[in-house]
Amino acid sequence: MAADLHRDAVVADAHNDLLMAVSARPPDQWAAFFRERWLPQLTGGGVDLQVLPVFIDDQYRPEGSLRQTLRMIECAHTLAEGNPDAVRLCLDGPQIDRALADGRIALVLALESMPGLDDSVELIPTLHRLGVRVASIAHWGRTPLADGSGQDATGSRLTSAGVEALAAMERLGILFDLSHLGASGVGHVLELATRPVLATHSSARALRDHHRNLTDDQLRGVAATGGVVCVNFLAAFLTEDAASVTIDHLVDHIEHVVAVAGIDHVGLGPDFIREVMADLTPPCCEAYSFSGLDVLAAIPDLDGPLGLPLVTEALAKHGFAEEEIRKIVGGNLHRLFQAELGVGR
Repeated sequence: MAADLHRDAVVADAHNDLLMAVSARPPDQWAAFFRERWLPQLTGGGVDLQVLPVFIDDQYRPEGSLRQTLRMIECAHTLAEGNPDAVRLCLDGPQIDRALADGRIALVLALESMPGLDDSVELIPTLHRLGVRVASIAHWGRTPLADGSGQDATGSRLTSAGVEALAAMERLGILFDLSHLGASGVGHVLELATRPVLATHSSARALRDHHRNLTDDQLRGVAATGGVVCVNFLAAFLTEDAASVTIDHLVDHIEHVVAVAGIDHVGLGPDFIREVMADLTPPCCEAYSFSGLDVLAAIPDLDGPLGLPLVTEALAKHGFAEEEIRKIVGGNLHRLFQAELGVGR
């Protein structure tokens, strides 16, 4: 049964913005709020490995970006230290394996667009010391390191500081995240990368022509490095008619990535955002949009971690074999983290 397979498999979520919601509470509530609100969802959804991105809202940019980045990093450490029976913040593959063996959820700290860093690449080792193990260098717009995908018309590659950032991350064992990076920047990274790269939450552009998704050439490029593309669940990135999205649209994107990049190079990057936005902006949560997209439109019953077993069920219905499903729902990302996370040169 699909339910048994889901419980037995390593389930990995490469992108959940829950830190935004948790860190919005007073610090003395962080651990308890995580335990009350988010832990039941992660355990109920069978999550074994959770990447926690640090994303900084516009209200903190630019002056407060670094301060809020440090606050959210501290939040991740605090919620882990306050719930040692349930989760562990992990710095490398062996720590992840020990957490899983002990029945704990392995948490991995990530940065989305290196907020607050600007071009101070010399601070990347500092972030590594604080536990960061995955990072991207742009979001939708422009940073001192690169342009995000919303600036694709510029045709810009990484800046000299961006090139230095990639080298520093490879040296330290911080996985480079391509999600949100502009098309020319993705090509530049794939030219320069000497270690596997990761797309934490990107879908297939061949099926939904949006700049946030990856082209077939880019999918093949990630696979060539030994990396993994984790498919985004947001309806706006799966189909043009987000209001009519179904889980079959998600499976279509997974099947496409498998066909183009290979079964060993696909994972799950849900990007669950509805509850986070409802927590942070309750008056407007039902009408929240970003760059003209309804980013709150979700696959029915799959707008949070509790719905993840539905993915395993859908993959089985679409004819994926058990071993293939294990790789997709978490095995590939787990393998990548075992080999690369925190492994310096």
